[in-house]
Amino acid sequence: MSETEDTYRLLRAFCDELARLGVAGACTSPGSRSTPLVLSLARHPGIRCFSHVDERSAGFFALGLAKATGRPAVVACTSGTAGANYLPAVIEAREAGVPLLVLTADRPPELREVGAGQTIDQIKLYGSAPKWFFEVGQHAASPERLRWMRQLACRAVAATLEGRPGPVHLNFPLREPLVLDRPLDGDPADGGRPDGAPWTTLPEPADGDPEPLAAWLSERRRGVIVAGRDDGGRLGPAASRLAERLGWPLLADPLSGARRGGAAIAHYDALLRDDAWPERPRPEAVLRLGDLPTSKPLRAWLAALHDVPQAAVAAPGAWQDPDAVIAHRFALSPVAIERIAPEASSDEEWLRTWRSADAAAARALQAALGDGLSEPLIARTLACAVPGGAHVVISASMPIRDAETFWPVLDEPPRALSNRGANGIDGTIATAYGVAAAGEPTYLLLGDVALAHDLGSLLAARRLGLDLTIVVVDNGGGGIFDFLPVSGEADAYEEHVLTPTGLDVAKVAELFGARYVRVEDVETLAAELARPPGGTTLLHARTDRAENVALHRRCWQRVADALRA
Repeated sequence: MSETEDTYRLLRAFCDELARLGVAGACTSPGSRSTPLVLSLARHPGIRCFSHVDERSAGFFALGLAKATGRPAVVACTSGTAGANYLPAVIEAREAGVPLLVLTADRPPELREVGAGQTIDQIKLYGSAPKWFFEVGQHAASPERLRWMRQLACRAVAATLEGRPGPVHLNFPLREPLVLDRPLDGDPADGGRPDGAPWTTLPEPADGDPEPLAAWLSERRRGVIVAGRDDGGRLGPAASRLAERLGWPLLADPLSGARRGGAAIAHYDALLRDDAWPERPRPEAVLRLGDLPTSKPLRAWLAALHDVPQAAVAAPGAWQDPDAVIAHRFALSPVAIERIAPEASSDEEWLRTWRSADAAAARALQAALGDGLSEPLIARTLACAVPGGAHVVISASMPIRDAETFWPVLDEPPRALSNRGANGIDGTIATAYGVAAAGEPTYLLLGDVALAHDLGSLLAARRLGLDLTIVVVDNGGGGIFDFLPVSGEADAYEEHVLTPTGLDVAKVAELFGARYVRVEDVETLAAELARPPGGTTLLHARTDRAENVALHRRCWQRVADALRA
Protein backbone atom coordinates (compact mmCIF):
# COMPACT_ATOMS: atom_id res chain seq x y z
CA MET A 1 0.00 0.00 0.00
CA SER A 2 1.44 3.43 -0.96
CA GLU A 3 1.77 6.34 1.45
CA THR A 4 -0.88 8.21 -0.56
CA GLU A 5 -3.30 5.32 -0.25
CA ASP A 6 -2.60 5.19 3.49
CA THR A 7 -3.47 8.87 3.70
CA TYR A 8 -6.76 8.44 1.86
CA ARG A 9 -7.79 5.42 3.95
CA LEU A 10 -7.07 7.27 7.17
CA LEU A 11 -8.93 10.37 6.02
CA ARG A 12 -11.87 8.30 4.78
CA ALA A 13 -12.20 6.74 8.24
CA PHE A 14 -11.95 10.20 9.82
CA CYS A 15 -14.69 11.61 7.56
CA ASP A 16 -16.88 8.57 8.13
CA GLU A 17 -16.86 9.34 11.84
CA LEU A 18 -17.77 12.97 11.17
CA ALA A 19 -20.81 11.74 9.26
CA ARG A 20 -21.76 9.28 12.02
CA LEU A 21 -21.51 12.09 14.56
CA GLY A 22 -23.94 14.22 12.53
CA VAL A 23 -21.89 17.28 11.66
CA ALA A 24 -23.97 20.01 10.04
CA GLY A 25 -21.84 20.04 6.90
CA ALA A 26 -18.39 20.83 5.55
CA CYS A 27 -17.11 23.88 3.68
CA THR A 28 -14.27 23.49 1.22
CA SER A 29 -12.22 25.89 -0.87
CA PRO A 30 -9.78 25.35 -3.74
CA GLY A 31 -6.16 24.31 -3.23
CA SER A 32 -3.65 21.60 -4.01
CA ARG A 33 -2.22 20.45 -0.67
CA SER A 34 -5.71 19.91 0.72
CA THR A 35 -6.70 17.55 -2.13
CA PRO A 36 -6.87 14.34 -0.03
CA LEU A 37 -8.78 16.12 2.73
CA VAL A 38 -11.27 17.85 0.44
CA LEU A 39 -11.90 14.79 -1.72
CA SER A 40 -12.46 12.61 1.36
CA LEU A 41 -15.09 15.04 2.64
CA ALA A 42 -16.77 15.60 -0.73
CA ARG A 43 -16.98 11.89 -1.55
CA HIS A 44 -18.58 10.81 1.71
CA PRO A 45 -22.32 10.35 1.08
CA GLY A 46 -23.22 11.32 4.64
CA ILE A 47 -21.62 14.79 4.62
CA ARG A 48 -23.16 17.85 2.99
CA CYS A 49 -20.33 19.77 1.33
CA PHE A 50 -20.44 23.43 0.35
CA SER A 51 -17.82 24.71 -2.09
CA HIS A 52 -16.50 28.24 -1.54
CA VAL A 53 -14.14 30.37 -3.58
CA ASP A 54 -12.38 31.89 -0.57
CA GLU A 55 -11.67 30.74 2.99
CA ARG A 56 -12.96 33.85 4.73
CA SER A 57 -16.43 33.32 3.30
CA ALA A 58 -16.20 29.59 3.98
CA GLY A 59 -15.38 30.18 7.64
CA PHE A 60 -18.31 32.49 8.23
CA PHE A 61 -20.67 30.31 6.20
CA ALA A 62 -19.76 27.38 8.47
CA LEU A 63 -20.28 29.63 11.48
CA GLY A 64 -23.81 30.46 10.32
CA LEU A 65 -24.59 26.82 9.58
CA ALA A 66 -23.43 25.79 13.06
CA LYS A 67 -25.42 28.61 14.68
CA ALA A 68 -28.61 27.64 12.86
CA THR A 69 -28.35 23.88 13.46
CA GLY A 70 -26.58 23.73 16.83
CA ARG A 71 -24.25 21.08 15.36
CA PRO A 72 -20.55 21.41 14.57
CA ALA A 73 -19.70 22.58 11.06
CA VAL A 74 -16.42 21.71 9.36
CA VAL A 75 -14.10 23.88 7.27
CA ALA A 76 -11.18 22.47 5.28
CA CYS A 77 -8.51 24.36 3.35
CA THR A 78 -5.08 24.13 1.82
CA SER A 79 -1.78 25.20 3.36
CA GLY A 80 -0.30 28.69 3.73
CA THR A 81 -2.33 31.85 4.23
CA ALA A 82 -5.55 30.03 3.27
CA GLY A 83 -5.98 28.92 6.88
CA ALA A 84 -5.14 32.41 8.15
CA ASN A 85 -8.30 33.68 6.46
CA TYR A 86 -10.34 31.57 8.89
CA LEU A 87 -9.09 33.59 11.86
CA PRO A 88 -12.01 36.08 12.18
CA ALA A 89 -14.53 33.23 12.05
CA VAL A 90 -12.50 31.18 14.54
CA ILE A 91 -12.41 34.13 16.94
CA GLU A 92 -16.16 34.68 16.57
CA ALA A 93 -16.80 30.98 17.21
CA ARG A 94 -14.70 31.18 20.36
CA GLU A 95 -16.36 34.32 21.69
CA ALA A 96 -19.91 33.33 20.72
CA GLY A 97 -19.69 29.68 21.75
CA VAL A 98 -20.22 28.13 18.30
CA PRO A 99 -18.98 24.58 17.52
CA LEU A 100 -16.56 24.79 14.58
CA LEU A 101 -14.09 22.14 13.40
CA VAL A 102 -11.19 23.65 11.42
CA LEU A 103 -9.11 21.26 9.27
CA THR A 104 -6.01 22.78 7.67
CA ALA A 105 -3.78 20.93 5.22
CA ASP A 106 -0.07 21.58 5.72
CA ARG A 107 3.30 20.81 4.19
CA PRO A 108 5.09 17.90 5.87
CA PRO A 109 7.87 18.77 8.37
CA GLU A 110 10.69 18.42 5.84
CA LEU A 111 9.22 21.29 3.77
CA ARG A 112 8.84 23.74 6.63
CA GLU A 113 11.22 26.66 7.15
CA VAL A 114 13.25 25.78 4.04
CA GLY A 115 11.67 28.16 1.55
CA ALA A 116 9.03 25.77 0.16
CA GLY A 117 6.14 27.58 -1.46
CA GLN A 118 2.80 28.18 0.25
CA THR A 119 4.26 27.17 3.61
CA ILE A 120 3.82 29.10 6.84
CA ASP A 121 3.94 28.14 10.51
CA GLN A 122 0.50 26.58 11.09
CA ILE A 123 1.19 25.15 14.53
CA LYS A 124 -1.38 26.77 16.82
CA LEU A 125 -2.12 29.19 13.98
CA TYR A 126 -5.11 30.65 15.85
CA GLY A 127 -3.37 31.13 19.18
CA SER A 128 -5.55 30.53 22.21
CA ALA A 129 -8.85 30.84 20.31
CA PRO A 130 -9.38 27.09 19.69
CA LYS A 131 -10.48 24.91 22.58
CA TRP A 132 -8.05 22.27 21.33
CA PHE A 133 -5.27 22.07 18.74
CA PHE A 134 -3.70 18.87 17.42
CA GLU A 135 -1.06 18.15 14.78
CA VAL A 136 -2.36 14.92 13.23
CA GLY A 137 0.83 13.49 11.74
CA GLN A 138 1.15 10.78 9.11
CA HIS A 139 0.84 7.03 9.63
CA ALA A 140 0.41 3.76 7.83
CA ALA A 141 -3.23 2.74 7.57
CA SER A 142 -2.90 -0.18 9.96
CA PRO A 143 -5.97 -1.38 11.86
CA GLU A 144 -4.60 0.36 14.96
CA ARG A 145 -4.12 3.69 13.17
CA LEU A 146 -7.55 3.50 11.52
CA ARG A 147 -9.15 2.97 14.92
CA TRP A 148 -7.12 5.89 16.27
CA MET A 149 -8.25 8.11 13.38
CA ARG A 150 -11.90 7.33 14.09
CA GLN A 151 -11.36 8.10 17.76
CA LEU A 152 -9.63 11.38 16.83
CA ALA A 153 -12.70 12.50 14.89
CA CYS A 154 -14.92 11.69 17.86
CA ARG A 155 -12.62 13.53 20.24
CA ALA A 156 -12.44 16.60 18.01
CA VAL A 157 -16.22 16.84 17.62
CA ALA A 158 -16.69 16.27 21.37
CA ALA A 159 -14.25 19.08 22.09
CA THR A 160 -16.27 21.52 19.98
CA LEU A 161 -19.37 20.73 22.06
CA GLU A 162 -18.22 20.07 25.62
CA GLY A 163 -18.92 22.83 28.14
CA ARG A 164 -19.25 26.06 26.22
CA PRO A 165 -19.03 25.14 22.52
CA GLY A 166 -16.24 26.56 20.39
CA PRO A 167 -13.65 25.94 17.67
CA VAL A 168 -11.16 23.06 17.41
CA HIS A 169 -8.20 23.07 15.02
CA LEU A 170 -6.59 19.97 13.51
CA ASN A 171 -3.54 20.39 11.26
CA PHE A 172 -2.88 17.68 8.62
CA PRO A 173 0.62 17.48 7.07
CA LEU A 174 0.22 15.82 3.67
CA ARG A 175 2.92 14.54 1.30
CA GLU A 176 2.84 14.29 -2.47
CA PRO A 177 1.55 12.59 -4.51
CA LEU A 178 -1.80 14.01 -3.45
CA VAL A 179 -4.01 12.08 -5.87
CA LEU A 180 -4.56 8.31 -6.00
CA ASP A 181 -3.68 6.40 -9.15
CA ARG A 182 -6.70 4.14 -8.61
CA PRO A 183 -9.94 4.42 -6.59
CA LEU A 184 -10.01 3.10 -3.04
CA ASP A 185 -11.69 -0.23 -2.66
CA GLY A 186 -14.24 -0.91 0.05
CA ASP A 187 -16.82 1.32 1.67
CA PRO A 188 -16.31 4.37 3.95
CA ALA A 189 -18.09 2.49 6.73
CA ASP A 190 -15.65 -0.43 6.61
CA GLY A 191 -13.97 -0.82 9.98
CA GLY A 192 -16.48 1.36 11.79
CA ARG A 193 -18.94 0.38 14.48
CA PRO A 194 -22.02 -1.54 13.30
CA ASP A 195 -25.38 0.13 12.66
CA GLY A 196 -23.83 3.51 11.91
CA ALA A 197 -22.79 4.17 15.50
CA PRO A 198 -19.79 6.47 16.08
CA TRP A 199 -16.56 4.91 17.29
CA THR A 200 -16.98 6.66 20.64
CA THR A 201 -20.42 7.91 21.57
CA LEU A 202 -20.53 11.43 22.92
CA PRO A 203 -22.19 12.07 26.28
CA GLU A 204 -25.52 13.82 26.27
CA PRO A 205 -25.25 17.22 27.94
CA ALA A 206 -26.46 17.04 31.51
CA ASP A 207 -29.61 19.00 32.29
CA GLY A 208 -28.31 19.92 35.74
CA ASP A 209 -30.13 20.03 39.05
CA PRO A 210 -32.64 22.91 39.15
CA GLU A 211 -33.19 22.75 42.92
CA PRO A 212 -30.37 25.11 43.98
CA LEU A 213 -31.61 27.78 41.58
CA ALA A 214 -35.21 27.16 42.59
CA ALA A 215 -34.25 27.68 46.23
CA TRP A 216 -32.39 30.89 45.36
CA LEU A 217 -35.41 32.21 43.47
CA SER A 218 -37.86 31.31 46.23
CA GLU A 219 -36.10 33.66 48.64
CA ARG A 220 -36.99 36.72 46.56
CA ARG A 221 -40.25 38.06 45.13
CA ARG A 222 -39.39 41.18 43.13
CA GLY A 223 -36.74 40.05 40.67
CA VAL A 224 -35.82 40.62 37.05
CA ILE A 225 -34.75 38.08 34.43
CA VAL A 226 -32.29 39.23 31.77
CA ALA A 227 -32.06 36.98 28.71
CA GLY A 228 -29.18 37.42 26.28
CA ARG A 229 -28.01 35.74 23.10
CA ASP A 230 -28.73 32.02 22.78
CA ASP A 231 -27.69 30.55 19.44
CA GLY A 232 -29.02 27.16 20.49
CA GLY A 233 -32.61 28.38 20.05
CA ARG A 234 -34.10 26.56 23.07
CA LEU A 235 -33.57 29.06 25.87
CA GLY A 236 -36.17 31.61 24.77
CA PRO A 237 -39.39 29.65 25.43
CA ALA A 238 -37.98 28.31 28.72
CA ALA A 239 -37.04 31.81 29.89
CA SER A 240 -40.44 33.17 28.92
CA ARG A 241 -42.32 30.51 30.86
CA LEU A 242 -40.08 30.86 33.93
CA ALA A 243 -40.64 34.63 33.99
CA GLU A 244 -44.40 34.15 33.79
CA ARG A 245 -44.36 31.58 36.60
CA LEU A 246 -42.29 33.89 38.80
CA GLY A 247 -44.11 37.08 37.83
CA TRP A 248 -40.73 38.68 37.09
CA PRO A 249 -40.17 41.14 34.24
CA LEU A 250 -38.20 39.54 31.40
CA LEU A 251 -35.72 41.88 29.71
CA ALA A 252 -35.07 39.83 26.58
CA ASP A 253 -32.59 40.63 23.85
CA PRO A 254 -34.09 39.57 20.47
CA LEU A 255 -31.11 37.20 20.10
CA SER A 256 -32.36 35.26 23.13
CA GLY A 257 -35.61 34.18 21.46
CA ALA A 258 -37.33 35.11 24.74
CA ARG A 259 -39.09 38.34 23.74
CA ARG A 260 -42.46 36.66 24.00
CA GLY A 261 -45.12 35.92 26.62
CA GLY A 262 -46.85 37.91 29.34
CA ALA A 263 -43.73 38.94 31.26
CA ALA A 264 -41.56 40.17 28.36
CA ILE A 265 -40.48 43.80 28.39
CA ALA A 266 -39.60 44.91 24.85
CA HIS A 267 -38.40 48.46 25.35
CA TYR A 268 -36.06 48.19 28.33
CA ASP A 269 -33.29 49.90 26.34
CA ALA A 270 -35.40 53.05 26.00
CA LEU A 271 -36.74 52.80 29.55
CA LEU A 272 -33.30 52.50 31.12
CA ARG A 273 -31.98 55.53 29.24
CA ASP A 274 -34.14 57.65 31.56
CA ASP A 275 -32.00 58.29 34.63
CA ALA A 276 -35.01 59.14 36.77
CA TRP A 277 -37.12 56.09 35.97
CA PRO A 278 -34.80 53.20 36.92
CA GLU A 279 -34.74 54.34 40.57
CA ARG A 280 -38.38 53.34 40.95
CA PRO A 281 -38.42 49.65 39.99
CA ARG A 282 -35.38 48.47 41.96
CA PRO A 283 -35.26 44.65 41.98
CA GLU A 284 -34.43 42.39 44.89
CA ALA A 285 -32.57 40.00 42.58
CA VAL A 286 -31.42 39.58 38.99
CA LEU A 287 -31.25 36.28 37.12
CA ARG A 288 -29.24 36.30 33.89
CA LEU A 289 -29.75 33.68 31.20
CA GLY A 290 -27.49 33.34 28.16
CA ASP A 291 -24.92 35.91 27.14
CA LEU A 292 -25.02 39.56 28.13
CA PRO A 293 -27.40 41.62 25.94
CA THR A 294 -26.19 44.32 23.56
CA SER A 295 -27.93 47.26 25.25
CA LYS A 296 -25.46 49.66 26.85
CA PRO A 297 -28.10 51.21 29.16
CA LEU A 298 -29.05 47.72 30.39
CA ARG A 299 -25.42 46.81 31.02
CA ALA A 300 -24.88 50.05 32.95
CA TRP A 301 -28.01 49.45 35.03
CA LEU A 302 -26.93 45.91 35.90
CA ALA A 303 -23.48 47.16 36.88
CA ALA A 304 -25.05 49.76 39.16
CA LEU A 305 -26.98 46.99 40.97
CA HIS A 306 -23.75 45.72 42.51
CA ASP A 307 -25.43 45.41 45.91
CA VAL A 308 -28.37 43.39 44.53
CA PRO A 309 -27.95 39.57 44.44
CA GLN A 310 -27.31 38.50 40.84
CA ALA A 311 -27.11 34.95 39.51
CA ALA A 312 -26.31 33.55 36.08
CA VAL A 313 -27.25 30.39 34.24
CA ALA A 314 -24.30 29.80 31.93
CA ALA A 315 -22.26 27.04 30.33
CA PRO A 316 -18.98 26.15 32.05
CA GLY A 317 -16.29 28.55 30.91
CA ALA A 318 -18.74 31.28 29.90
CA TRP A 319 -18.07 34.37 32.01
CA GLN A 320 -20.41 37.13 30.85
CA ASP A 321 -19.77 39.49 33.75
CA PRO A 322 -17.49 42.42 32.85
CA ASP A 323 -18.53 44.32 35.99
CA ALA A 324 -17.93 41.41 38.41
CA VAL A 325 -21.38 41.60 40.04
CA ILE A 326 -22.58 37.99 39.67
CA ALA A 327 -22.56 36.11 42.96
CA HIS A 328 -23.95 32.71 41.89
CA ARG A 329 -23.55 30.59 38.76
CA PHE A 330 -25.75 27.66 37.77
CA ALA A 331 -25.18 25.24 34.88
CA LEU A 332 -28.67 24.28 33.70
CA SER A 333 -30.20 23.31 30.39
CA PRO A 334 -33.50 24.79 29.17
CA VAL A 335 -35.10 21.45 30.13
CA ALA A 336 -33.97 21.92 33.73
CA ILE A 337 -35.18 25.52 33.76
CA GLU A 338 -38.63 24.31 32.70
CA ARG A 339 -38.78 22.15 35.83
CA ILE A 340 -38.47 25.10 38.22
CA ALA A 341 -41.75 25.69 40.04
CA PRO A 342 -41.69 28.81 42.26
CA GLU A 343 -42.70 28.21 45.86
CA ALA A 344 -43.50 31.79 46.82
CA SER A 345 -46.39 33.74 45.36
CA SER A 346 -45.46 36.41 42.84
CA ASP A 347 -45.81 40.15 43.37
CA GLU A 348 -48.32 41.11 40.69
CA GLU A 349 -47.82 44.83 41.24
CA TRP A 350 -44.11 44.46 40.54
CA LEU A 351 -44.63 43.02 37.06
CA ARG A 352 -47.52 45.42 36.41
CA THR A 353 -45.18 48.39 37.04
CA TRP A 354 -42.78 47.21 34.37
CA ARG A 355 -45.47 46.26 31.86
CA SER A 356 -47.21 49.61 32.29
CA ALA A 357 -43.96 51.44 31.62
CA ASP A 358 -43.25 49.21 28.62
CA ALA A 359 -46.69 49.93 27.18
CA ALA A 360 -46.16 53.65 27.65
CA ALA A 361 -42.77 53.38 25.93
CA ALA A 362 -44.32 51.46 23.03
CA ARG A 363 -46.94 54.16 22.48
CA ALA A 364 -44.31 56.89 22.70
CA LEU A 365 -42.03 55.14 20.22
CA GLN A 366 -44.85 54.52 17.76
CA ALA A 367 -45.82 58.18 17.87
CA ALA A 368 -42.23 59.29 17.40
CA LEU A 369 -41.58 56.92 14.49
CA GLY A 370 -44.74 57.66 12.55
CA ASP A 371 -45.02 55.76 9.28
CA GLY A 372 -42.14 57.22 7.27
CA LEU A 373 -39.30 54.89 6.32
CA SER A 374 -36.55 55.00 8.93
CA GLU A 375 -33.88 52.70 10.30
CA PRO A 376 -35.80 51.88 13.52
CA LEU A 377 -38.99 51.20 11.55
CA ILE A 378 -37.09 48.96 9.11
CA ALA A 379 -35.86 46.85 12.04
CA ARG A 380 -39.34 46.68 13.56
CA THR A 381 -41.01 45.79 10.26
CA LEU A 382 -38.51 42.99 9.71
CA ALA A 383 -39.55 41.38 12.99
CA CYS A 384 -43.26 41.60 12.22
CA ALA A 385 -43.43 40.89 8.49
CA VAL A 386 -41.32 37.76 7.96
CA PRO A 387 -43.10 34.39 8.03
CA GLY A 388 -43.29 32.26 11.17
CA GLY A 389 -40.26 30.06 11.74
CA ALA A 390 -37.99 32.35 9.72
CA HIS A 391 -34.39 33.09 10.62
CA VAL A 392 -33.29 36.73 10.73
CA VAL A 393 -29.56 37.45 10.70
CA ILE A 394 -28.74 40.91 12.03
CA SER A 395 -25.45 42.66 11.43
CA ALA A 396 -23.42 44.02 14.31
CA SER A 397 -23.17 47.79 14.71
CA MET A 398 -26.41 49.80 14.34
CA PRO A 399 -28.85 47.12 13.04
CA ILE A 400 -28.57 44.93 16.15
CA ARG A 401 -29.08 47.96 18.39
CA ASP A 402 -32.20 48.96 16.48
CA ALA A 403 -33.52 45.42 16.77
CA GLU A 404 -32.94 45.44 20.52
CA THR A 405 -34.62 48.81 21.01
CA PHE A 406 -37.55 48.55 18.59
CA TRP A 407 -38.52 44.87 18.19
CA PRO A 408 -41.88 44.32 19.90
CA VAL A 409 -43.03 41.38 21.99
CA LEU A 410 -44.43 38.76 19.59
CA ASP A 411 -46.23 35.47 20.15
CA GLU A 412 -43.80 33.68 17.82
CA PRO A 413 -40.86 35.95 17.07
CA PRO A 414 -38.49 35.03 14.26
CA ARG A 415 -35.27 33.40 15.34
CA ALA A 416 -32.69 36.18 15.46
CA LEU A 417 -28.99 35.44 14.99
CA SER A 418 -25.99 37.74 14.96
CA ASN A 419 -22.20 37.61 15.19
CA ARG A 420 -22.09 39.23 18.61
CA GLY A 421 -19.25 37.19 20.07
CA ALA A 422 -16.56 39.58 18.90
CA ASN A 423 -19.12 42.14 17.64
CA GLY A 424 -17.52 42.58 14.22
CA ILE A 425 -19.17 43.07 10.83
CA ASP A 426 -16.84 40.48 9.28
CA GLY A 427 -18.48 37.85 7.10
CA THR A 428 -22.06 38.89 7.78
CA ILE A 429 -23.33 37.88 4.34
CA ALA A 430 -21.50 34.54 4.47
CA THR A 431 -22.95 33.86 7.91
CA ALA A 432 -26.46 34.52 6.59
CA TYR A 433 -25.97 32.10 3.70
CA GLY A 434 -24.75 29.50 6.19
CA VAL A 435 -27.91 30.04 8.21
CA ALA A 436 -29.97 29.72 5.02
CA ALA A 437 -28.31 26.37 4.32
CA ALA A 438 -30.07 25.01 7.42
CA GLY A 439 -33.29 25.13 5.43
CA GLU A 440 -35.52 27.81 6.97
CA PRO A 441 -36.49 31.06 5.18
CA THR A 442 -33.66 33.46 5.97
CA TYR A 443 -33.42 37.26 6.01
CA LEU A 444 -30.46 39.55 6.61
CA LEU A 445 -30.42 43.11 7.94
CA LEU A 446 -27.15 45.00 7.43
CA GLY A 447 -25.73 48.41 6.58
CA ASP A 448 -23.91 49.55 3.47
CA VAL A 449 -20.44 49.23 5.04
CA ALA A 450 -21.11 45.64 6.15
CA LEU A 451 -22.36 44.90 2.62
CA ALA A 452 -19.14 46.24 1.10
CA HIS A 453 -17.08 44.35 3.67
CA ASP A 454 -18.38 40.97 2.49
CA LEU A 455 -19.34 41.43 -1.16
CA GLY A 456 -17.49 38.31 -2.27
CA SER A 457 -19.80 36.10 -0.25
CA LEU A 458 -22.66 36.96 -2.61
CA LEU A 459 -21.11 34.36 -4.91
CA ALA A 460 -22.61 31.71 -2.64
CA ALA A 461 -26.10 32.40 -3.98
CA ARG A 462 -25.71 30.96 -7.45
CA ARG A 463 -22.91 28.50 -6.64
CA LEU A 464 -24.84 26.82 -3.83
CA GLY A 465 -28.44 27.47 -4.89
CA LEU A 466 -29.42 29.23 -1.65
CA ASP A 467 -32.20 31.73 -1.00
CA LEU A 468 -31.59 34.90 1.02
CA THR A 469 -33.45 38.20 1.31
CA ILE A 470 -31.07 41.02 2.25
CA VAL A 471 -32.28 44.35 3.62
CA VAL A 472 -29.56 46.94 3.01
CA VAL A 473 -29.79 50.09 5.12
CA ASP A 474 -27.78 52.56 3.06
CA ASN A 475 -26.94 55.69 5.02
CA GLY A 476 -23.66 56.51 3.31
CA GLY A 477 -21.15 55.11 5.78
CA GLY A 478 -20.89 53.77 9.31
CA GLY A 479 -23.93 55.54 10.71
CA ILE A 480 -23.36 54.31 14.26
CA PHE A 481 -20.36 56.62 14.56
CA ASP A 482 -22.64 59.65 14.29
CA PHE A 483 -23.86 58.76 17.79
CA LEU A 484 -20.33 58.81 19.22
CA PRO A 485 -17.99 61.65 20.30
CA VAL A 486 -15.65 60.92 17.37
CA SER A 487 -18.25 62.43 15.03
CA GLY A 488 -17.08 65.86 16.21
CA GLU A 489 -13.59 65.38 14.77
CA ALA A 490 -14.43 67.13 11.52
CA ASP A 491 -10.96 67.05 9.98
CA ALA A 492 -10.73 63.26 9.75
CA TYR A 493 -14.18 61.92 10.60
CA GLU A 494 -15.70 61.39 7.16
CA GLU A 495 -12.67 59.84 5.47
CA HIS A 496 -11.20 57.75 8.28
CA VAL A 497 -14.14 56.84 10.52
CA LEU A 498 -17.41 57.17 8.63
CA THR A 499 -15.84 55.68 5.45
CA PRO A 500 -18.69 56.09 2.95
CA THR A 501 -18.28 53.45 0.23
CA GLY A 502 -20.12 55.07 -2.68
CA LEU A 503 -21.26 51.57 -3.62
CA ASP A 504 -24.07 51.32 -6.16
CA VAL A 505 -26.30 48.63 -4.65
CA ALA A 506 -28.28 48.15 -7.86
CA LYS A 507 -25.08 47.37 -9.75
CA VAL A 508 -24.00 45.00 -6.98
CA ALA A 509 -27.24 43.10 -7.50
CA GLU A 510 -26.68 43.04 -11.26
CA LEU A 511 -23.09 41.82 -10.87
CA PHE A 512 -24.06 38.89 -8.65
CA GLY A 513 -27.30 38.02 -10.41
CA ALA A 514 -29.51 39.11 -7.51
CA ARG A 515 -32.98 40.60 -7.68
CA TYR A 516 -32.96 44.31 -6.77
CA VAL A 517 -35.79 46.33 -5.22
CA ARG A 518 -35.56 49.98 -4.22
CA VAL A 519 -37.53 50.39 -0.97
CA GLU A 520 -38.95 53.85 -0.32
CA ASP A 521 -41.79 53.11 2.10
CA VAL A 522 -42.72 50.65 4.82
CA GLU A 523 -45.51 49.11 2.76
CA THR A 524 -43.10 48.06 0.02
CA LEU A 525 -40.70 46.61 2.59
CA ALA A 526 -43.44 44.60 4.31
CA ALA A 527 -44.76 43.28 1.00
CA GLU A 528 -41.31 42.20 -0.13
CA LEU A 529 -40.58 40.47 3.17
CA ALA A 530 -43.83 38.52 2.82
CA ARG A 531 -42.84 37.17 -0.62
CA PRO A 532 -41.76 33.52 -0.86
CA PRO A 533 -37.95 33.48 -0.99
CA GLY A 534 -36.22 32.73 -4.30
CA GLY A 535 -32.53 33.26 -4.93
CA THR A 536 -30.97 36.41 -3.52
CA THR A 537 -32.96 39.63 -3.24
CA LEU A 538 -31.43 42.98 -2.26
CA LEU A 539 -33.98 45.32 -0.70
CA HIS A 540 -32.25 48.70 -0.82
CA ALA A 541 -33.42 51.38 1.62
CA ARG A 542 -31.70 54.76 1.64
CA THR A 543 -31.77 56.69 4.90
CA ASP A 544 -30.35 59.97 6.14
CA ARG A 545 -27.75 59.73 8.93
CA ALA A 546 -28.44 63.11 10.50
CA GLU A 547 -32.17 62.48 10.56
CA ASN A 548 -31.54 59.01 11.99
CA VAL A 549 -29.62 60.45 14.95
CA ALA A 550 -32.31 63.07 15.53
CA LEU A 551 -35.06 60.43 15.31
CA HIS A 552 -33.40 58.20 17.90
CA ARG A 553 -33.05 61.13 20.28
CA ARG A 554 -36.70 62.10 19.74
CA CYS A 555 -37.69 58.52 20.53
CA TRP A 556 -35.76 58.46 23.79
CA GLN A 557 -37.13 61.86 24.81
CA ARG A 558 -40.71 60.81 24.01
CA VAL A 559 -40.27 57.73 26.23
CA ALA A 560 -38.87 59.84 29.08
CA ASP A 561 -41.80 62.27 28.75
CA ALA A 562 -44.30 59.39 28.75
CA LEU A 563 -42.84 57.97 31.97
CA ARG A 564 -43.31 61.31 33.70
CA ALA A 565 -46.84 61.88 32.42
